[in-house]
Amino acid sequence: MKRISFTGWILVSLIAGAALGARFPDVAVKLAPVSNIFIILVKSIIAPLLFGILVTGVAGTGLKAMGRIGWKSIVYFEIITGLALLVGLAMGNVVRPGEGVGMAAGEPAAPIVRTAPGIVSILENAVPTSIFDSMARGDVLQVVVFCLLFGAACASIGEKAAPVVRFAGAMSEIMFRYTAYVMYLAPAGVLAATAVAVGSRQQAVLAAFGKLVVTLYAAEIAFVAAVYGGVALLFRIPMRRFLRAVREPFLLAFSTCSSAAALPLALENLERYPVPKHVLGFVMPIGFSFNLAGTTLYLPLAVLFFAQVSGIAMPPGEQLLLLLALKLSTKGVAVVPRSSFVILAAALAMFHIPMDGLALLLGVDAVMDMARTGVNLLGNCLASVVVAKWDRRVL
Repeated sequence: MKRISFTGWILVSLIAGAALGARFPDVAVKLAPVSNIFIILVKSIIAPLLFGILVTGVAGTGLKAMGRIGWKSIVYFEIITGLALLVGLAMGNVVRPGEGVGMAAGEPAAPIVRTAPGIVSILENAVPTSIFDSMARGDVLQVVVFCLLFGAACASIGEKAAPVVRFAGAMSEIMFRYTAYVMYLAPAGVLAATAVAVGSRQQAVLAAFGKLVVTLYAAEIAFVAAVYGGVALLFRIPMRRFLRAVREPFLLAFSTCSSAAALPLALENLERYPVPKHVLGFVMPIGFSFNLAGTTLYLPLAVLFFAQVSGIAMPPGEQLLLLLALKLSTKGVAVVPRSSFVILAAALAMFHIPMDGLALLLGVDAVMDMARTGVNLLGNCLASVVVAKWDRRVL
């Protein structure tokens, strides 16, 4: 039993929950507190994790002298991830995978139209009076703003801030382990959430998650074809040679849902491409913090899905704010187990969107993680070749 992977436990819990809900619906609906406790624990991760990650990342980047390869990499990463956010947001608005499904009762939810806040109101509400109050209330936007300013202040005073930066780094490491502990409870949360959904006749909600999976795969394929294909044409990258180099690492990342498992093979193949070692040594590691295009695309799509399921209409101004928030909050969290799950929870909390279906989402997240991880790895391999060509270090 110990050899069953996390994904295996999630799938077992999904099936067991569905069976329990179908066979004993009266018992199943009483399991709601179990999934609620799991979601509460996930919420407890958000603020301290963001503090550790953002302060360490901003202070560390500011203290390092970015060379020629560094600034080219960062410019490329920001453009690509920005396009990924736009593609995910566009697919969420066009396909609308969560529309017409009520999370609470399995029936279409009445739209809740909210007025997008004005720019002055956004700026005023983004500034925290007290970081501790913001953390206690779960105001993620205020936490992000504070951490960015705090990290910049640490970077500006150099070595004097080193103890504080080390503290932030230690906090992020502790929160990684805390997250792992919380995820031990994920199978119980998935079982309970699925049992409640089936027991209360919310099969329409479960079907909506299937639509989300299909939408994500369509969006990832379109992104790879349009954006990555366009980049390859722009930089005149020989596609056959590139595809031969990345084919096996991509399949390994896709099948294992682990970029780390595919990284050694990717480095070996790209070195033979050839991409210089010093380019690979910089672009690939930093890319796993700044260039997670597959994950970045997924997040706005998932947020819109939950908003649609909850009957919440997000005006254009609020969607632009969502893009900005995700642009800031997705940096440096690649090493966190189920990092996209934590960042999604943070985004939902920021925009006051109910998290009732988060535990259910874990049931299909493994299937979506295959696509996200594969595109993440493919994007970082392409980035290494692009930066090398941009720096005139590869033919």
